[in-house]
Amino acid sequence: MARQLDEQIAARFPVGQRLRVLDVGMGQGTQALRLARAGHTVTGLESDAEMLRVAREALGGEPAGIRERVRLIEGNGLETGVHFLPGSFDVVLCHGVLMYVRDPDAMLAGLARMLAPGGLLSLLVRNADALAMRPGTAGEWSAALAAFDTDTYTDRLGLTVRADRLDALTSTLAGIAAPLHAWYGVRVFTDNVSNDVELPAAAELEQVLAAEDRAGRTDPYRRVAALLHLCGVRG
Repeated sequence: MARQLDEQIAARFPVGQRLRVLDVGMGQGTQALRLARAGHTVTGLESDAEMLRVAREALGGEPAGIRERVRLIEGNGLETGVHFLPGSFDVVLCHGVLMYVRDPDAMLAGLARMLAPGGLLSLLVRNADALAMRPGTAGEWSAALAAFDTDTYTDRLGLTVRADRLDALTSTLAGIAAPLHAWYGVRVFTDNVSNDVELPAAAELEQVLAAEDRAGRTDPYRRVAALLHLCGVRG
């Protein structure tokens, strides 16, 4: 997904421009730190105190020049208007958050308002049109059959959360003046790989990433990806 995001940033902004980035629900800060290392000014918004602690600890290990470019705030993605003025950011990230929001439309509208004209909104969501893929490829046939008729699933933490459909989000993005510009699939082949599995050797890992990257931008593969990466552009 980082490759996809960098591709969209490079296509929209001049090389070397220091962007103002908001990462909503930043978790442990993986993308926030990566973009700060690339020279951008990043604000991370996170409601989970433990995740915020981990992110602050990771930030503390960075050089002073990178630390100065990162601001971490404890807060909810529904409260962006409380913390920031409209048009304050060139890029807004919301990765792995919408599945935990019961009614995401209000939050998405708030995120779009944070973007300057021409700004990029990057969303990572669970793909509701492919919920049967994980249990099906694992041979869990009852769960696979049940997944065809629902927009919810059980995540790896055991929580029941919601998934989104590409068509519905496309309509929502058009309605909040940040129409869909590009979309990708994420985790087409590797969704059933446990987070605890040790990474393969460098050469094999590069092949895995290349295969995922190719599938994530190619039909019909991207349509059955576990996750969808949608990029909207503020008009």
